[in-house]
Amino acid sequence: MIKNPILKGFRPDPSMIRVGDEYYIATSTFEWFPGVQIHHSKDLVNWMLLTYPLTRTSQLDLRGVPSSGGVWAPNLSYDNGTFYLLYTNVVNRTGAYKDAHNYLVTAKDINGPWSESIYLNSSGFDPALFHDEDGRKWLLNMQWNFRNSNRRFDGILLQEYSEKEQRLIGPVHKIIDGVDHWVKEGSNMYKRGEYYYIIIAEGGTGFNHSVTVARSKTITGPYEMDPNGPILTTRHNPDHSLQKAGHASIVETQTGDWYIAYLCARTLPGRKLCPLGRDTAIQKCYWTEDEWIRLPEGRTEPKLLEERPNLPLHLFAEDHDRDHFDGTELSIHFQTLRVPAEESWLSLRERDSFLRIYGRESLTSLQNQSIVARRLEDFECEIETCVEFSPDHFMQMAGLILYYDENDHFYLRISHDDKVGKNISVMSMNQGHYYEYVEDMVSIEKWERCYLRVSIQMDDVQFLFSKDGEVWQMIGPKLDFGQLSDEYQGKLGFTGSLVGMCVQDMSGSKKFADFDYFQFKSLET
Repeated sequence: MIKNPILKGFRPDPSMIRVGDEYYIATSTFEWFPGVQIHHSKDLVNWMLLTYPLTRTSQLDLRGVPSSGGVWAPNLSYDNGTFYLLYTNVVNRTGAYKDAHNYLVTAKDINGPWSESIYLNSSGFDPALFHDEDGRKWLLNMQWNFRNSNRRFDGILLQEYSEKEQRLIGPVHKIIDGVDHWVKEGSNMYKRGEYYYIIIAEGGTGFNHSVTVARSKTITGPYEMDPNGPILTTRHNPDHSLQKAGHASIVETQTGDWYIAYLCARTLPGRKLCPLGRDTAIQKCYWTEDEWIRLPEGRTEPKLLEERPNLPLHLFAEDHDRDHFDGTELSIHFQTLRVPAEESWLSLRERDSFLRIYGRESLTSLQNQSIVARRLEDFECEIETCVEFSPDHFMQMAGLILYYDENDHFYLRISHDDKVGKNISVMSMNQGHYYEYVEDMVSIEKWERCYLRVSIQMDDVQFLFSKDGEVWQMIGPKLDFGQLSDEYQGKLGFTGSLVGMCVQDMSGSKKFADFDYFQFKSLET
């Protein structure tokens, strides 16, 4: 069986394709570098993180982009021996305006090398590329209308793309109109029989999210909406295990079955909070006699378990829970915040089997932070590391962090205090308000190294520390995991919780810390 979600923890906006016997899903990465995660499967059951196509700042410059800005809703397609990847870089998302620039990169191999970016337009986000049967290529994207607060999501635009000229050409067609007080975005186009189909994300990417379909016999319209309404949603079932279902793409298997991939989210029990972010799920769909796409058995809701296609199972090698930093490059599961992992601030070479991180700007900086982190995937887990760090100033810190964004994070850190010297303590940022739990500060002046751990049990986050890695001591209060959610206190965010290692040196002297290992252990069965 397919067990949903197939991609857990902050892997939203799935763009799924099949090339031969291979399946790929691209997901959003927002302000985390490198950009766009591409996942690989041969059976739709087992998936692995394969590659990142946006690895150079010439393709993607995230410095200064707001949290939950950056890479929105990538669109992956394949035509005539070439992979095409479209993405938006949102450099401003507040107020009436959105500065959202759409780009295209290409590659002959899914693993790259990927081209330099080709600029397309900035009229709205969620771009998608459709390859028509006659060889013409068409760009779709939603249009943002800052003038009309009732209809900011002003419909779906279509314009031809010239591959020869590497630019958009011809007139712009509005093929789907906006609706007052409603959201239409995330469009994907398909051709089947005599119809062009557009799969649309409606209702916003929160708890009103849904998947709707429109079709037309001509690419420029007019398009008719599916008379049955959304084909997939959980907006009417707040108790469903997979909330926020929407933003979908479809694929046909080698054996003629159809599957739909979509984003979803798991809530903390009894709370409308999703600290793991938005996941990706998949389930079967089919075409009706009157040529509409539907879920089987008349359902419109996600399934936790789905029948797998009649394909040979293909298992990937399991990742080790403990990373000893023995290689020369970071694990593919790690990303860095807004900037590449470069030798100027991070090294796996300067000390064998250690990750050395040089401290730079503060945890509220949108420029040059020194954070190496990976996604949290489970509500019950333990994460552990060991660090050697010798601060001599209160502006120097290093440790283990649970990070949503600059306004909401939890930090188990080693620093320096004029009275107690080298110490370990917990701090948190709650909606931009700084809290330091100084009553729990512990002097570790004589310690060469310190083991750090965070235990997550559903709502509860508890930090621990140890001198030898055997005997552990709790430090700081239990913190609320729900704070690290898209929806916390009305926050409109789109990412999820990450856990990782970080170093700050706000004095500017670039004090470094050496991390011996990083261990991620799920406690869920």
